[in-house]
Amino acid sequence: MVLRIGDLLVRQGVLTQEQVEDILIEQRTAGRPFGELAERLFGVSTRDVERAWAEQYSQITGGYDLHSARFDSEALATVSARQAWQFRILPVRFAGDELTVCTVKDHLARALRFVGWKMECPCHFVLAEPEELAQMLIRHFPLAGASVGMVTGKTITAA
Repeated sequence: MVLRIGDLLVRQGVLTQEQVEDILIEQRTAGRPFGELAERLFGVSTRDVERAWAEQYSQITGGYDLHSARFDSEALATVSARQAWQFRILPVRFAGDELTVCTVKDHLARALRFVGWKMECPCHFVLAEPEELAQMLIRHFPLAGASVGMVTGKTITAA
């Protein structure tokens, strides 16, 4: 079962159930997105709303297996290595005029903003595990100094 944004914000300790109910009442009359109303009515941060939205999106889409994906050179050419690493995105392939773009849950909102600004074609996002995305970025977009830890947030130290 996919949880609603309000339920996720309650789980995160950002809203109470009563506040969720107040937002839902306001949403019925104002017709505005839940996250926008949570920000306006209760001071919820954009970051918290985006985190809940990314969690919801990951529940809907599930994981994507990059190791078995077929990559199009045309898709890979839509971004530079710097952009791929900076925004944690990996263009995978075109299906007609729609580009499949892979990222990780924690970078979904930022990747979406970048793609909305940069890409001229419709894009479909899929989510991979951070280590898997990092390995594929290393393979398809080698960049001096780039490492798995840049995506996973984990640093590897020598023993």
